[in-house]
Amino acid sequence: MAHDHNHTHDDDHDHEDVALIETGTTPAANAAPAKKGPEQTWRTYAPAISSLVLLLAGIALDHYAADWFQNPIRFLWYLIAYLPVGWPVLHRAWSRILHRDVFTEFFLMGVATVGAFGIGEYPEGVTVMLFYTIGELFQDAAVLRARRSIKALLDVRPDQVTVIRNGQAMPVQAATVAVGDVVQVKPGEKVGLDGTMRSESGSFDTAALTGESVPRTIRKGDVVLAGMINRQSLVEMDVTTPYQDSKLSRILKLVQQATGRKAQTQEFIARFARIYTPAICGLALLITLVPYFFVADYQFHDWLYRGLVFLVIGCPCALVISIPLGYFGGIGAGSKHGILFKGSVFLDLMTQLKTVVMDKTGTLTKGVFKVQDATSIGIDANELAKLTAALESKSTHPVATALIAYAGKGYESVSVEDVEEIPGHGLKGKVAGRTMLAGNAKLLRKFGVVFDESLLNIPYTIVMTALDGQFAGYFTIADELKPDAADAIQRLKENGIRTVMLSGDKSAVVDAVAQQLGVDEWHGDLLPEDKVAQVEHLKAAYTGDKKAKLAFVGDGVNDAPVVALADVGIAMGGLGSDATIETADVIIQNDEPAKIATAVAIGQATRRIVWQNISLSLIVKAIVLLLGAGGIATMWEAVFADVGVAMLAILNAVRVQNLKFR
Repeated sequence: MAHDHNHTHDDDHDHEDVALIETGTTPAANAAPAKKGPEQTWRTYAPAISSLVLLLAGIALDHYAADWFQNPIRFLWYLIAYLPVGWPVLHRAWSRILHRDVFTEFFLMGVATVGAFGIGEYPEGVTVMLFYTIGELFQDAAVLRARRSIKALLDVRPDQVTVIRNGQAMPVQAATVAVGDVVQVKPGEKVGLDGTMRSESGSFDTAALTGESVPRTIRKGDVVLAGMINRQSLVEMDVTTPYQDSKLSRILKLVQQATGRKAQTQEFIARFARIYTPAICGLALLITLVPYFFVADYQFHDWLYRGLVFLVIGCPCALVISIPLGYFGGIGAGSKHGILFKGSVFLDLMTQLKTVVMDKTGTLTKGVFKVQDATSIGIDANELAKLTAALESKSTHPVATALIAYAGKGYESVSVEDVEEIPGHGLKGKVAGRTMLAGNAKLLRKFGVVFDESLLNIPYTIVMTALDGQFAGYFTIADELKPDAADAIQRLKENGIRTVMLSGDKSAVVDAVAQQLGVDEWHGDLLPEDKVAQVEHLKAAYTGDKKAKLAFVGDGVNDAPVVALADVGIAMGGLGSDATIETADVIIQNDEPAKIATAVAIGQATRRIVWQNISLSLIVKAIVLLLGAGGIATMWEAVFADVGVAMLAILNAVRVQNLKFR
């Protein structure tokens, strides 16, 4: 069954989960989902159960006590059976009419069943409304099932934390904790807020956030995120972000609002229903009245019955609910696999991808660099490492982290001034009173530093250095491929998707990685603006094919402009950066490139199920509408064409939740 797209709380308290599907909102975005107790469950199902019992008893009396079971007793019996399920629908229909929204499925069901009572077809009237209500209950159960993976995410965030105030540990609501407060996290406890480690170190389970099974060691000063679980000793952390702005809170809001950005199919069905429903009402009226002028033995009772049957058959419930439920199921299946779609529109776009463009570092490689070798000229190698680390300490690039780790202690005492980061080149600054450069070959050329050009043939990342305009040596740094990178490329190719790798790293390194992975096309030595130009060029190739789409996969920080430019922006490691959350359309939480192919598979399965439902609904309805107009189909066939098809469509829609994706 479906609900109209403009719910009010007065109308529909019991269908908040359905409101999520259609409006992308929840009644309590920041609260944990309420659990239904036995009393609430009974209140939900009691109307349908009581109507069913009275209906069956009435049908039995019609057969075995027909002499006694006459009007007005018969009418009152079926009216009492009708009201528990009929009154809420009639109330909603009237409420929508007051809001100038007349042609809803509530209106169709109300007119059809009240009309059935008007012509003495009491059992049919009760049956239609009863099955309609059962269909709604069935739908709500399906929605709750589809929401389980999202509810699991909601449960990740604790509402209460322990704060140290005046030397005392006290439990407080996480939402009331201020930035700068010190929070204590016990072993086995979930972290409630984002912050930095105050204790020396701690071991944290990050599986709920990233899917990583191996615990992560976090040291003093490192970032700790809400949702992580402290595995060992008692630790303390400094809060850096308010509760509502934590990375996890923002991810949850995105998931809860995901269906707000609807797929074209959903938008089409919504527009279709706004035209289709009034048309069905008009045709039902014509079926009832027009035969008067053409049929010799016209009986108003018979033709009114046909019109009412036509109304019930024509209700667009199966279409209006199963389509958004299908997409919602796809979003739920994605979040179960650590893939967050920011809207159902992106499930559709994933099925239209012709090209996937990927950044190298952090996407296909681990982005964890390690210095393999160091060569110095005219200076001690250890001294060069210390000076380089001092300069690189002003950068957050993974290469800088590797150089600092290689240098070890001692670089902190070196004076560093006038640091300038040149995008796509490297760093320039005053180090220990000397002008120093640290970066790639383009940086040295820019400042006229002469070096051995044969170094460019080394198939690794090289950080070249210069002191006071003279080449001082270089560091060879290697980055590992992610274990599933080759599988990701292979699976994308199997789907007929062209793979392209872009990188700011030198061409020799990019060539080596591309050969290992089997990428179709690759380019190295790119500045951020060069990546934009490459993506624009690739998109231009599809100018004549509006259905062909391009995705860009990056870390969402350096690649934010390209992520925004692509038809689908995919970010790796969504919990790592604000730019990722804001810019990307699809977020892969656990940094696995193979999840790109999984996202494509989920999009394809969702679209396939949605179109199965559209075809099933339209074909069955078209056949039974013709039979109803011809007087062959009765109310019982009408119930199947409406509620039966809706139930089948709902069952099919939730099937995406159980499909296996690699």
